[in-house]
Order: sequence, then C-alpha cells, then structure tokens
Amino acid sequence: MSKQKSGIDPRSWDAVNIPDWMKSYASSMGYRKMTAVQASCLPQFLERGADVVVEAVTGSGKTLAFLMPTVKKVLGIEDLKRHHVAAIVVSPTRELATQIHSVLLSMLEFHEPSAQLLPYLQEEEKRPDAASPVVVPQLLVGGTTTPAQDLAFFMRHSPNLLVATPGRLVELLASPYVHCKGAAGFEVLILDEADRLLDLGFKQDLQRILGHLPKQRRTGLFSASVSDAVSEIIRVGLRNPVKITVRVKSLKDGGVIEDRKVPASLQMSYLTGPASHKLPLLCQLLEKLQQRPQRSMIFLSTCAAVDYFQHVLPMLLPEGFSLLCLHGKHPAKVREKNFNRFLTCVSPTILLTTDLASRGLDFPSVDLVVQIDPPSDTKAFIHRCGRAGRAGRKGLAVVMLHEGREEEYVTLLGVRQTPISPLQKPAVKVSANDAASASERIRQLLRADRALHDKAQKAFVSWVRSYANHQAASIFRLADLDWADLGNAWGLLRLPKMPEVKKWEGDRTLGQEVDWDTYAYKDKAREQQRKEALEAEKAARANGEVPDSSKYSKKRKKKNEAWSGKQEKDDVRSARREKRRKRKEAETDAKMTEEEKVKKMELNELIEEVRRRNMAVKEVKVKKGAEAEEEFAGFDD
Repeated sequence: MSKQKSGIDPRSWDAVNIPDWMKSYASSMGYRKMTAVQASCLPQFLERGADVVVEAVTGSGKTLAFLMPTVKKVLGIEDLKRHHVAAIVVSPTRELATQIHSVLLSMLEFHEPSAQLLPYLQEEEKRPDAASPVVVPQLLVGGTTTPAQDLAFFMRHSPNLLVATPGRLVELLASPYVHCKGAAGFEVLILDEADRLLDLGFKQDLQRILGHLPKQRRTGLFSASVSDAVSEIIRVGLRNPVKITVRVKSLKDGGVIEDRKVPASLQMSYLTGPASHKLPLLCQLLEKLQQRPQRSMIFLSTCAAVDYFQHVLPMLLPEGFSLLCLHGKHPAKVREKNFNRFLTCVSPTILLTTDLASRGLDFPSVDLVVQIDPPSDTKAFIHRCGRAGRAGRKGLAVVMLHEGREEEYVTLLGVRQTPISPLQKPAVKVSANDAASASERIRQLLRADRALHDKAQKAFVSWVRSYANHQAASIFRLADLDWADLGNAWGLLRLPKMPEVKKWEGDRTLGQEVDWDTYAYKDKAREQQRKEALEAEKAARANGEVPDSSKYSKKRKKKNEAWSGKQEKDDVRSARREKRRKRKEAETDAKMTEEEKVKKMELNELIEEVRRRNMAVKEVKVKKGAEAEEEFAGFDD
C-alpha cells in the first residue's frame, strides 16, 4: 500500500525515507512540510534512484532537495577508502558554493558522528577515523585558498563530499591522489544553477569534471530554465533523467488559473518617470512603506555604477538605513565580508548590487527589491525580483522605467508570463524641485573631490554601454534617452566624451561652471601629480614647444579618446589574450604526467606565497602614506 493511500500527506516529511535527524534539522529550519520541489525530488532520488532535471521557481527550497539525498547516499557507503570522493556539488559562483557548504555544515550538526569530526577540519593534524559512516565536507572555491592548500586539506582529512566551483574542482580532480572512479563508491553529482554554469563559460570545465567521474552514478541537474546548452549537458551526463518542473499557480480575474514564475507572496510593480526622479523615488519608497524594510536590495546594471553610487546614496537615503555593496569585480575577501554582513544585519540595511546577486545566493528575509536599471538580459528580471518573497514571506519588487518607449517593457514581461502592475501603495511622487535638489546635493559631493567625479564619468560610460547592449533593443534605445536629464540624475559636472553623444546638440557642461585647473583631488599625492602634469603642459605651451599639431597634442588626444570605445577595445584584447593563455595552458596540462602536475601545483603555491608577501609589503607602504583610501569596502553600520 502506498503512503498516500495510507493517509500520509505527500508533503509531510514522513512521506519520504529520510532519517529522523534530517527531519529534526528540517523542523529547526522552519520547514514544517516539504516544499513542492522537495516533495518531487526526494522520492526520485531516494527510492527510485533516478537522475533528475529540476526546473523550479526561485526560492523553492532546491538546496535541501539535493543535499538531503546526497548526504543519505554518502552515509549509506559502508567502507569508503581514504582519498575517495563519494559526492560532488558544483556551483557557478563562490558565494553560492559557500552558502551550500554552510547549509551542509548546519545539517551535519544534527548527525552526531559527523558533528564530532567537524571541529577537526579546522586543525592542521589529520582527522581521526570514524567508527561509523560520516560525511566529511570540503569547500573548493577560488580567492580564499590555493590549489596546493586544497590538496593538502584533502590529503589530511580525506573529505568525501565536495562543494566546489568548476575551475577549482578541475584542479583538485587532476591530482593522482584524488579518486572517484573504480572501487571508489562515487554516488552523486549535483549541478546547481546549471544554466548559469554555462552562461559563465564553464562548459569545458564541466566536460573535464564528467570525464573524471564514473558513468554509474546518480546525477541531479537544478536550473531555473532548461536551455539548449543545458539540454546538451543532460544528454552527455544523465541517463534517462526524470524531468521535474515546479511552477506556481495563481488565480486571475475571471477564474483563469495561470502559471507564475515567482511565489504568490511576491508583489511585482513598476514606477515610471524621468531618470532624474529615480533616486528621489527610491528614497520616498523606503520612507513611506508601511513597515520599514529590514533588508532591501537595489540592482544596478554595472559594477562601476555600484562603485559610484555607494558614495552618493548614503547622503540621500532616509535616516536609519545603512548601505553595503556587492559586485563581481570586488576582491574575494570584500565580497565575502559584505555578503556575510548583509546576511547578519540587525538594522535596516540596503545591498547595492549587480546581477551577481540576482540568483543562486540565498538571501533570507529580503523585504524589498528595487531595480533602478532593468536588466540587460530579460531572464534576469525574474531572478532579481525573486530575492524577495521567499519561503512564503511577503515581498515587494519594483522596477523603475523611463517614461515613453520603456513602458513597453511591461507588455514584454506580460507576454513572458511575468505580469507586473503600477505601484499603487505606497503612493510616491517626486516633483521637479525634489529631483533638482537631489542632483545639486550629488554635485556638491563631486565638487569636494575630483576622484568621485572620475568615478562618475567611468560609471556613466559603463551604464551607457550596458544600455546600448540591452537584449530588448527595440525598447531600450539610445536615441530615446534624454542626455541632459540623465546627466542631472547622475549628478555629473559634464557629460563624458563618447560616441553615443557625438551628435547630441545639447549643453555637455549641463549648465555647470567648473574651473578644471583648480578642481582638486582630496588625495594629496594624486593632486600633486595632477598639478605637476598641468604645470608641465602650460609651460610647454607658453614656450611654443607644443603646438596643437605636435606629437604631444596627438598623444593627449589619443589619451582622451572616448572611454566607451577605448575600454571596449581593451576588453576585447584582454579577453583574447586570456583565451589564448588558457588554451595554451590546457594544451600543456594535457601533455603533463601526474607527477608533473603535482610539481606545477607546488610551484603555483610558491608563487602565491611570494605574491602574498609582496601584497603585505605594499599594504604597509600604503598605510604609511597620507590619506590612503580603502576601495570597495562597503559601509559600517
């Protein structure tokens, strides 16, 4: 007799064959019943032993859906030899991998034999052998350890469950001391956020990973959307997988039931207005919400925009809000620091971020999401919104659109089964005087330090490039932009030189009078360099040594070439160089023996040690310098 026929709720934890300690853990995490994705996945993984392809809405509880069966299968191996891996979870980003690893550790605290061994993983000595099956995890991500350190950890503690990003995992699996095939007893491979793994260019790494693993295994592929590229991985790496699609149903007017890609507890709305009204609208929204949001996320389109607005927003925000920032060009330690501070904040906090935080990462209890810039990739819209309204919690997501053609974006989202409506409550309205006041306050900040003006110019150019590359190009058109209003929105002192405004006949100074010869940097060393360069140019011109047609003039003209074009060329060249370097390195690695690979890892460890020492010396020198600036460190509460 099936469990359903015997009267057991199919969403109850008693409906699946998991140990009591897992049920206790689920209860402690607030899961009184399984979510839809958990109720669908666990029986397939645990009882039928099937490969699964899971497509589910954001915030659906996917992490536990694959960790529970993975852990149970690892514990089911009676005699796993040292240095043999039983399961692997692959994630596209270090933040998501770290988060999965944290959930795994918290789960293992409820399994007494494994919990007893966890403290030993922090020690330099070899962990003791266990009397019964245990799970020994290892986190493999770049930026925190070196490949040699990862291998040393593996040799010392013999972990059997790896949580990793693709690149670092490939490096470890290449070692002759790491075993997955043969009599290793390898059980489970999980590919989390599989579509993003491929979007970020990890296809070759995934193929290498699959080459290290036995074909007789259970594989779970979890993705927000199953694209053609993901389907290719399914054909190569999965055997007759069970497809599980979890969607949310909602009742529309007229009693029609429709599929939704976001939880029903999430309200998705939009605001329209000129660009110069966006920041004042954001501040009003934060102030007028019936309950002050404890955690809010603000999405911008580029890393440079985050770097700029992290200095501007604190001056405009309502009192009581603190600001943190997170994007992909931050150093690993800064990303980890700000990510953890946002997770543990106890006062109203805003995370200013890019699409790095749009998916995969689990931000609990986010109340408000504001998209100041609609995402270039329309698929990212749903992921951004889904940061709020998770696990049945009410949430609000608002996207800001320019008046006019951009309002067609609402229709596009509706066609893609992502309906949004105008924001009715709270009622927010900004006057022209409010917008002008905000612009002037930003400009006062810029006038105080030329370095911030430079950040503004760089950020604005990066934003224009992002806007020009929007996938919905018929809606987001450069020709429809009001450049003067945009300049005011950003608080610019002048529009930067770039091809996009070449034919614009407006005032590029935006009505601002600035004495560029006396406009100074706060940093004394940087200001001294600027003054010396300015004096040298003036002296040369006064002596008639550097006429406009001279080499100096041509060199200066080239230096002041439009940033958007110059940066784009540099990016293309850098990408080509990096691609050639990786290809040559891969060809060299393929010809190396296992012993040579180990020696190479040891050499890399030595190089990393030299780099760390050099950085330490550099940091000491910076601290001794006047007014040394710490970039991208976020804001203290």
